[in-house]
Amino acid sequence: MIQSETLELLEWHRLCQHLATFAATKLGATAARHLKIPDSQTQSEQLLGQTKEIYQLETRLTTGLSFEGIQDIGDSLERAERSGVLTGDELLAIATTLAGARNLRRVIDNQEDLPILTGLVADLRTYPELEQEIHRCIDERAQVTDRASQKLGEIRTDLRRLRSQITQKLQNILQAKSGAVQEQLITQRSDRFVIPVKAPQKDAIPGIVHDTSTSGATLYVEPNSVVPLGNQLRQIIRREQAEEETIRRVLTELVAAVKPDLERLLAIATTLDLATARSRYSYWLGANPPRFIQREDREIITLRNLRHPLLVWQQQHEQGQPVVPVDLLISPQIRVVTITGPNTGGKTVTLKTLALAALMAKVGLFVPAREPVEIPWFDQVLADIGDEQSLQQSLSTFSGHIRRISRILEALGTGDLGLGTGDLGLGTGDLGLGAGDLGLGTGEKEIPNPQSLIPNPQSLVLLDEVGAGTDPVEGSALAIALLQYLANHAQLTIATTHFGELKALKYEDDRFENASVEFDESTLSPTYRLLWGIPGRSNALTIALRLGLKPEVVEQAKTQVGEATDEVNQVIAGLEAQRRRQETKAAEAQSLLQQAERLYKEVSAKAASLEERESSLRASQEVAVKQAIAQAKGEIAQVIRRLQKGTPTAQEAQQATTALNQIGQQYQPATPAKPKVGFMPKVGDRVRIPKLGQIADVITAPDEDGELSVRFGLMKMTVKLQDVESLDGQKAEAIVKAKPAPPPVTPPPQTVPEIRTSQNTIDLRGKRVADAEYILDKAISEATSQLWIIHGYGTGKLRLGVHAFLQQHPRIKNYEPAEQADGGSGVTVAHIK
Repeated sequence: MIQSETLELLEWHRLCQHLATFAATKLGATAARHLKIPDSQTQSEQLLGQTKEIYQLETRLTTGLSFEGIQDIGDSLERAERSGVLTGDELLAIATTLAGARNLRRVIDNQEDLPILTGLVADLRTYPELEQEIHRCIDERAQVTDRASQKLGEIRTDLRRLRSQITQKLQNILQAKSGAVQEQLITQRSDRFVIPVKAPQKDAIPGIVHDTSTSGATLYVEPNSVVPLGNQLRQIIRREQAEEETIRRVLTELVAAVKPDLERLLAIATTLDLATARSRYSYWLGANPPRFIQREDREIITLRNLRHPLLVWQQQHEQGQPVVPVDLLISPQIRVVTITGPNTGGKTVTLKTLALAALMAKVGLFVPAREPVEIPWFDQVLADIGDEQSLQQSLSTFSGHIRRISRILEALGTGDLGLGTGDLGLGTGDLGLGAGDLGLGTGEKEIPNPQSLIPNPQSLVLLDEVGAGTDPVEGSALAIALLQYLANHAQLTIATTHFGELKALKYEDDRFENASVEFDESTLSPTYRLLWGIPGRSNALTIALRLGLKPEVVEQAKTQVGEATDEVNQVIAGLEAQRRRQETKAAEAQSLLQQAERLYKEVSAKAASLEERESSLRASQEVAVKQAIAQAKGEIAQVIRRLQKGTPTAQEAQQATTALNQIGQQYQPATPAKPKVGFMPKVGDRVRIPKLGQIADVITAPDEDGELSVRFGLMKMTVKLQDVESLDGQKAEAIVKAKPAPPPVTPPPQTVPEIRTSQNTIDLRGKRVADAEYILDKAISEATSQLWIIHGYGTGKLRLGVHAFLQQHPRIKNYEPAEQADGGSGVTVAHIK
């Protein structure tokens, strides 16, 4: 009962209504409106896994997951099982549902990394043969088709023939009795074909009157000559209806035979639609997936920028105020958090926001908070929020709170806190709240081993204005006892209060923590921000003054409050100011960090761009160099071919040499000028001596041997110029001694490049060694520089004979195999002395 009360207090039904708007099918919307809260963490993690995979799937698809064709066929399946005959619309809905489910399975099977969804649709049976049979027998207008059976086709052929005969007869009567009819029209009344006849001339067309116009001027008459055909038509229509029902009955029996699989299909489709609704709602909220933590493992509850989902909806759809997020970072040892501060400051909203976040995580929804979202799995969320005052039940505000808190304790499975009706003495006319009745004596309140008394440690308890509605002293004492009890029996308790005594619990028990809602004294209005570690001030007197209460009354109230309370408020105000300064500095540091990250990204991008540009330039330079080399080779080849055309002369050789030099100058890259090295120390300069690790003053300038005198401290010494450098790291410039002018050198004579031509090439292939020696001796005697001898490969005897002859010839300086381009080892180049 208390859990349903809690859901009502948190307006959980409104969140479910919002979720239902994201469902694609009627079944999905119904399931969303009646959202079931799981009983185990395993179920919640399964639901979260479905939501995550749908979220991932819809980011890949261009149009999202489609549920087109899927309808609520549950009632039709029940009627089919009970031997009822389904209508054409119901059968058509079953066929489209089968097609829609098959399309869902196909989309999921075509994706990777979706283990939960793939497992969900793995055993999905869509019966394509049943779908095809329904579409064969039922058309898109939900009517039975002619092809459904041969008998039905014959019946409808007879119907069309008979209707044509009736129409033809009536057409003849209209033409023959045109003066008696109201208009040239054939219509139907009660499945009978009739013509409109003027009332005064009804005897002109004898027949049966089936209807009369509103004015009575027109009678709708079935002529006597058509009545037998009409009777026959009605009999055939009855046969048609009976055959259609037979066809639909057969289809219904096919559906009933696979009812369990179709119900399974419907459940899977609803599960997928509900998961899709959770995913789309989470995306709309800008929410992030939660991770369930174990506080026993020293993990911290982390909910940064947590927003109330109903307020977000109100802001977007009802033009509400901007939602102010809260930060909840709760250490693992904390069991109770007391939130203090002024009214309308956001304390109650904070309670509801945390409770909804816990419930959203349990049902597989993402939580509207910044990543990471880390929250325990609470098996129960129990709340006492609002007023349960009831005149009918004679309940005061205090009594209403106590009854609800009692139900909370019963749900926790706890023992006796001394809150029974008799202990409290809650008679209608007498509260009787003496200290002894509450059982708050020192001996009764102490619990020897609190941690061992946690029968249900996974519950989240939310108490709004705990202890309010009665005498402040006794209410405060009751609130302290209750919170201490809940610290022993619940995973986490969040309570709002105005009692100052509750603020001191933090300093007595490390399981308690304080928080407060911020109040802006400059505008005398709350900021709705939650401050941790600092108790709040009620600011009641300040607010009262702002609301128009006379200043003298407020001043008198301040004197009644007392100096001690005023000093505490001043301390709290100082803590709040210090907190604001720290937050400002943290925001500035965060801004600097973001700026540094942005600059780092810009520099990295520029460096990558420069590296890419350098690589591109290097590649283009390589291409240009290759093109230049290829062009130079082509020009050199042209020079060689020009020399090979005729007998080369010294003048032509000189011209060829000049051309080759020009080609080399054109394509050889210029030698870059050497950068100017270092500096020249002067007297009075300060220099660094790296070997000694000293900085010295120059006493004398460097001489022609590159030596100079320096002084550091009381010490003087002579150092080499290359051993010193400037203070900014420049090396000294070496001194070059003047050398005597060298004697004039006569340039060597210009050598003519050795180029193979037809004149200095002999071909000995196919010759015997003796004949080859005669031809070779003659060619050597006429040669001037080099001789290319083509002897080929063959058996190698000719090559060996040529080499033996060249080795003993007096005019041969040396010989070697030709370049590979000139024939390689099949050609020998002989150099003439």
